[in-house]
Amino acid sequence: MMNEKMTLENLALACKGIYEGAEERKKERCAGVTIDSRKVKKDYIFIAIKGERADGHTFIEQVFEKGALCVICEKRPAKAGGPFILVNSTLQALKDIGEFYRKNLDIKVVGITGSVGKTSTKEMIASVLKEKYRVKKTEGNLNNEIGLPLTVFCLEEEDEIAVLEMGISNFGEMHRLSKIAKPDICVLTNIGYSHLADLKSQDGILSAKSEIFDFWNPKGAVFLNGDDNKLAFLTDIKGVRPTFYGLGRENDIWADSIEDLGLKGTTCTICIDGDQIDVKIPLAGRHMVYNALAAAGVGQYFGLTLKEIKEGIESVPGMEGRSHLIEGEKYTIIDDCYNANPVSMKAAIDLLLLAKGRKVAILGDMKDLGEKSDQFHKELGIYGALKEVDLIISIGEEAKHIYNGVKEGGKKTKAFYFKELGLFLEKAEDILKKGDTILVKASHSMNFIKIMEVLTK
Repeated sequence: MMNEKMTLENLALACKGIYEGAEERKKERCAGVTIDSRKVKKDYIFIAIKGERADGHTFIEQVFEKGALCVICEKRPAKAGGPFILVNSTLQALKDIGEFYRKNLDIKVVGITGSVGKTSTKEMIASVLKEKYRVKKTEGNLNNEIGLPLTVFCLEEEDEIAVLEMGISNFGEMHRLSKIAKPDICVLTNIGYSHLADLKSQDGILSAKSEIFDFWNPKGAVFLNGDDNKLAFLTDIKGVRPTFYGLGRENDIWADSIEDLGLKGTTCTICIDGDQIDVKIPLAGRHMVYNALAAAGVGQYFGLTLKEIKEGIESVPGMEGRSHLIEGEKYTIIDDCYNANPVSMKAAIDLLLLAKGRKVAILGDMKDLGEKSDQFHKELGIYGALKEVDLIISIGEEAKHIYNGVKEGGKKTKAFYFKELGLFLEKAEDILKKGDTILVKASHSMNFIKIMEVLTK
């Protein structure tokens, strides 16, 4: 059951809706909120959102049969099996109710954004904080204007800290996300090149990401990647000096004695507030050190001991689709097919280079890069060739520029190009060899999960 404020009467007020139903039921409290009719349980609120594939309004009769307490909808149901609230926009109602619920929770919120590394940083911070607190975190990719309120609805009064990932693609979105989340702690991982089609430049990305501070609690704290050439200049946030983390000693929290363990992870010494802790980060890639530094800073802010911080970092779980290492009988696979941009692609290639034996990169289109997309893809191909990756397989419309870059970058790297995923899958068994270490990476919409399904069989 959600908290006592989540009554039908209050929800109608929160979303500026018109309640229609028995007067005596207005004081009833909901047990949960969902937009998925399959997830409706007794006393749930169902918000009927019209999506690309389905219109939630067609399931209203069905959700009442499943025990829904109330439906929030844009048009009066033909058969209402219970109370409903009429609104102009159910999507806006979802956000309004998410904001209302967050406002009435006694919980601290850590909001995480940035161009690269949001999810892995979220996982690292949550793993550290779980050593002392009851923590909820964003699951999957629920980090946008639909996903964030749905994550908020999963919070319970017993939860002490929420670690929320906040992702955007255009101006104004982070402002609206911040209004819902009202973060006490803000963590910005970096300013890269994602969503340049809409945000135009790195300065535009910085401006859009900085909207996270619009509803930030200035009694809290801000943690910024001090090695990022855009974030390093944010020295005053509403009169508060941020805490900077990075590899350089000029940061407040920095890493020393970094040692790569190949695909097994990294060891380093974290220097924080005059103390040091030696940690083994179990996730592969030097960039994971940044995530550990951010987690150490947030952990210290919440009063964790160095021992608890160390244990939290060293017990962080692997993440499917996020530099997740899979060691099979035939191949070793680096599953990084959730998302891609120029910075994360190059970092993934650097990770691949740590492997033994033949190194293969299966790379696909990077989306939302704007007018410089061709250039970014070609530069990636050149980068892979100069690093002497043994084989680079490019798949997708834009990926032809990766292929051209490989051909231009050097002669030691073998290259294949496939316009469509299916064409590659037909040839995969002939191209790949037993013992290969294979990086699989592209933007999520490229559906490279199909490659993972084939390779892991």
